[in-house]
Amino acid sequence: MSQGNEVPRRDFLKAAAATTVLAGVGSAARSAAAGVAPPAPDIAHTKIQAFNYDGVTLGPSRWNDQFKSARDFYYNVENDDILQGFRAEAGLPAPGKPLGGWCARDSATVFGQWLSGMSRIYRATADTDIREKAVYLLAEYAKTVGADGNCRMGPYPYEKMVCGLTDMHEYASHPEATGLLDRMTSWAGKTFDRSRIPAGPVPWAMHSGKPGEWYTLPENLYRAYLLTGNQRFRDFADVWLYHSYWNKFAETAAPTNASGVHAYSHVNSFSSASMAYAVTGEPRYLQISKNAYDFLQNTQCYATGGYGPVERIMPPGSVGKALGYQCNTCETPCDTWAGFKLTRYLTQFTGEARYGDWAERLLYNGIGAALHIHGAGRHFYYADYRVGAGVKIYSRNTYTCCSGTYIQNVADYHNQIYYRGDNALYVSLYVPSTVTWRRADGDVTLVQETTYPESETSGFKLRMTGSAQFPLHFRIPAWSEGVSFKVNGAPAQVPVTPGQWATIDRTWNSGDSVEIHIPLRLRYHAVDTEHPHRVAVVRGPVVLVQDGNVHEPIYKMPYDDEGLNKYLVPDQREANAFRCVPADGTNVMALFRPFYAIPESSFYRMHFDLDDLPVVLWS
Repeated sequence: MSQGNEVPRRDFLKAAAATTVLAGVGSAARSAAAGVAPPAPDIAHTKIQAFNYDGVTLGPSRWNDQFKSARDFYYNVENDDILQGFRAEAGLPAPGKPLGGWCARDSATVFGQWLSGMSRIYRATADTDIREKAVYLLAEYAKTVGADGNCRMGPYPYEKMVCGLTDMHEYASHPEATGLLDRMTSWAGKTFDRSRIPAGPVPWAMHSGKPGEWYTLPENLYRAYLLTGNQRFRDFADVWLYHSYWNKFAETAAPTNASGVHAYSHVNSFSSASMAYAVTGEPRYLQISKNAYDFLQNTQCYATGGYGPVERIMPPGSVGKALGYQCNTCETPCDTWAGFKLTRYLTQFTGEARYGDWAERLLYNGIGAALHIHGAGRHFYYADYRVGAGVKIYSRNTYTCCSGTYIQNVADYHNQIYYRGDNALYVSLYVPSTVTWRRADGDVTLVQETTYPESETSGFKLRMTGSAQFPLHFRIPAWSEGVSFKVNGAPAQVPVTPGQWATIDRTWNSGDSVEIHIPLRLRYHAVDTEHPHRVAVVRGPVVLVQDGNVHEPIYKMPYDDEGLNKYLVPDQREANAFRCVPADGTNVMALFRPFYAIPESSFYRMHFDLDDLPVVLWS
């Protein structure tokens, strides 16, 4: 730590103990790199804790396939191409070629996020090759930074670098990274534009404020502070707190003047409010984050969990209205990243299960439904939810911001599934995976096998060295009905309330098993209260879309969920597809399939105006 920036040891340890797991601080790395004692075992402000990319592995699934594909893509991008712009600007030899797209000048737009994603992949999978790549990239990048910390970045790319360097220290066990961050922050503190003009709907250029997205800086600066104890990081985080926008949510989840601003970055700003709570313990910051979450779910989110048509927070009714006019409905990778983080913060702070519902929707219909990144930086950006027809296409630009959040999202699959308490294990997502829960009286390994959400069951098996008593908690989706359990193959009487945890508390032995059955009925999801009959079709947490390439009318659909479950039945020829069975015997050729299964350039219908069906154009 730089002299003059060190927090008194007693005060720092108090802050660190309050938020270690939240900020992602491993006690071993902290002790070795920062020279301070491990945090206290009781973590203030958090009720339960994520596994922080440690002890969770993914099993066979389309989500693991996506993760592996992304890992290989980023690993194989040429190092010299990634570094070319930085080296050229510093006057150093610059072999390689520019990446192109948003990274035509240099890779500053995404460089910090790539370091972050690679670090988290290493922590989750012990992938030494990806760590070595990240360490090399950082070492070479450091040569382009001036002795005074001049990194030739503004607030937008610098914020990404704060995350990447913090993660390199913690997750990649590379403490030199925060030494570089200290120099860069010293320079930034002297040179950044501090006008901090809040965002507004007009003029267009002000949708992200000035300087652009300045309000996202606190989150990772606070994380760096908790990791190192360096007061410089906390002081600089304090500069960028977004009181003018956050205050709208201090006392209500239904503010009347929060719309018109950039969607992703404003949702992302609530992770800064969350970390402000982690550092200060002020309840106001937690209330702001909780109210913002409810505001998003009640007024901004589609059935997919996505939000932000034309990248804006929308006024009442405009979320549904946009579906008739705009194809750029959701900035999928970035929106998912902001949602994943806010969900995890609130789950940890409150211990409540309900926040996992949003993470689940974003996993299946957001980032998990995105086209895979490939080629020369071709990646998914906007999802298209329009009434009538949508289509999945790649961004017209390569290496945009969404190529930065993409790697972070797929790495985060490891950090969304399970949580732990003082003596309890929590299952939040139903994804093939294994978690090892390290306990003082013996490790517990829980293996989850499932094909959910295509099937209705998820099975769990325990591996232990001896017997132990503890509760297992299972998130019951808020939309669900009739969830049931079996323990060791026998029906178990487990109290179940949608939106809460169901708990099985008993003495467990190695080989014990649990099965959860979650009925996956079909239902309509209205886009907003102003458009109650503009709906999507949902099965469990998964949005279904209808084939838009079939040349036939858009037929009349039932008005209620009961009728919908008779109208759509499993197709006998294609797994996970549903065919229409109208009461009048009409032969409907267009099938319904999960949105995540739709390939590139295929047309589909996600939203339907029930009042306007059928639609026949040639009668």
